[in-house]
Amino acid sequence: MGLLIPREGPAGIWAPSCEASAILAVSELNAEGGILGRQVDLVIADAGDTDASAAAAASAVVGVNNAEVVVAMVTSSARTSVAKELHRRCVPLMYTPQFEGGKLDPGILTVGETTEDLLPPGLSWLATERRASRFFLLGNDYVWPIESMERAKRIITDMGCSVVGKAVLPFGVEDHEQLMARITRARPHVVVSWLLGHEAVVFNRAFAAAGLASRMLRFGTAIDETILYAIGETCTENLYVASAYFSSLRSRNNDAFLERYHSCFGDSPPPANGIGESLYEGVHCLAGLVDAAGSLRPLDLDRKVGRARQRRTARGFDPQVVAGAASPVHLAVAEGHDFRVIAARGAPTEHNPVVA
Repeated sequence: MGLLIPREGPAGIWAPSCEASAILAVSELNAEGGILGRQVDLVIADAGDTDASAAAAASAVVGVNNAEVVVAMVTSSARTSVAKELHRRCVPLMYTPQFEGGKLDPGILTVGETTEDLLPPGLSWLATERRASRFFLLGNDYVWPIESMERAKRIITDMGCSVVGKAVLPFGVEDHEQLMARITRARPHVVVSWLLGHEAVVFNRAFAAAGLASRMLRFGTAIDETILYAIGETCTENLYVASAYFSSLRSRNNDAFLERYHSCFGDSPPPANGIGESLYEGVHCLAGLVDAAGSLRPLDLDRKVGRARQRRTARGFDPQVVAGAASPVHLAVAEGHDFRVIAARGAPTEHNPVVA
C-alpha cells in the first residue's frame, strides 16, 4: 500500500499526523489478518508541493515499490495528476481529504467531505444563530478554494444574504496588510476562508494582530487541531469550523481511536486532527472495499462503494460504517487550542442536536 503525503509546502504541516494515522490503521488491519489474507506493507512517499512531484511520487511508489493500492492526501489539483498516473497502471486511488466535489476521474475512491457537505450547515448556523448576513470569501488560487467560493456565493445568496468581498491569494503571501484593509472596508460579519495549511496559519495570526478577531467571525472547513495549535490560542476568537472529525468529539468510536492512537505513539504524538484522521478512514475504507470485492481492480472496488463495511472508524456513532458513505458534519467553535462541538448535521450526536 502506497501512502502519498506532502512533507513540504503549505500542506506539509499535516505530514506527521497523516503518517501516524495511516500507520495505526495498517497495524490494526495486520493484527486482524491483513487484506485478502495478506499482510499489508505500507510504503510512505513524499508527494512534494507540486502536481508534478505528486505524480512522480505515485509513479515511483507503484513502479519501484510495487504498491498495488495507493492512499493519498494531496491537493485537488495534484489529485488529477496522481489519478492519471495510477489509471494507466490500473491501480486504485483512495483520496482522503475534503474536496470540492463534482465528478471525479475513474478509479478514484473518496472518504472526504465535499464542499456541498460542509458549507450549508455552517453558513446556515452562522446566519441563524449569529445573525450574520455579510460574508467575505477568501482562498488560495487553485481548484478547491475557487470552486468552493462559487458554491458559497450561491448558498449565501439563496439565504438572502450578501457577499461583500472576495480575495484569491497565490501561495506564499506573508504580508496581509492590504488584505486586512480590504476586509475592514468591506465590513463583513463573517470571513469564510479556504486557505491551505500554513497559509491559514499566517492569515489567522495576521487577522488577530490587526484587531479584527473581536469584531468579525471567521468560518472555515480545513482548520483543524494542527492549524489551531500553530495559530496560537490568543488568535482564535470567534473562529468556527465545519468538519466530519474533531478530536474533542466524544463518542465510543473516537474515544477508542484516541486510546489506540496514544497507545501506539505515546503521550505526545502528532495532534489527532481531521486531515490526519482522513488517512485512518481511507485505509480502513479501502480494506473494506477490497475484502468485499475480492479484488484490487478499481472498477470492482467502485461497485462495492456503499455496499461494503469497513472494520474500524473514528467517525460517527455506529461501531462499523458503510465504506464510502457520508459522515455526519459537525460544527465547532475554537476555544484557545481546543474545539467545542456545538451542532451536527447528518446524524444526531450523543450530546448535540441535528442542524436541519
